[in-house]
Amino acid sequence: MVTHTNDDPVEFFLSVLESQGNAKSFDEIGRLEHALQCATQAQQNGASPALIAASLLHDIGSILRSDYPELAGDLERGHEKIGAEVLGRWFGPAVTEPVALHILAKRYLLAKEPGYLEKLSQGSMISLKSQGLPLTPLECEEFLSYDFAEDSLALRRWDDDAKTPGAPTLELQHFKQHLMSCLNDGAPAL
Repeated sequence: MVTHTNDDPVEFFLSVLESQGNAKSFDEIGRLEHALQCATQAQQNGASPALIAASLLHDIGSILRSDYPELAGDLERGHEKIGAEVLGRWFGPAVTEPVALHILAKRYLLAKEPGYLEKLSQGSMISLKSQGLPLTPLECEEFLSYDFAEDSLALRRWDDDAKTPGAPTLELQHFKQHLMSCLNDGAPAL
């Protein structure tokens, strides 16, 4: 069992997800199952290895905040910021930016897509209270100007749909190849 990112960041993140087993988030399924459903959808939709990795790891910040606070830093920040910052030590923006933007993507969709609010799960509705209101028209324009806005919108849709108990997924180890292919060369250890 990898106990720290210095050992091997890919194995560390896989073991963190695996350790979640059936640990529930706000929704009906466990964190691991949610991550696997999201990444499986990304792969089935032809996403790049980086976007598949981001889909697998998009909620890693919430796990780090509770289980590895020494890595998470300021625990008052949103899980998307914690996740993107920690992942940024080993992965580039094609992985970290969709993670960082997936909450803004939810707020963008709330502003732009009629009926989106009704599609949100109970857990997403609960978290929305602390994440903010729909984006304003100016904020929507700014959001779309970000390099990875489209990727974050795709990730957000997979995130919203990845909450079905017992849905078939690929195995966790399948995604190791995607994580490995996205590692920065010479990424620093902690």
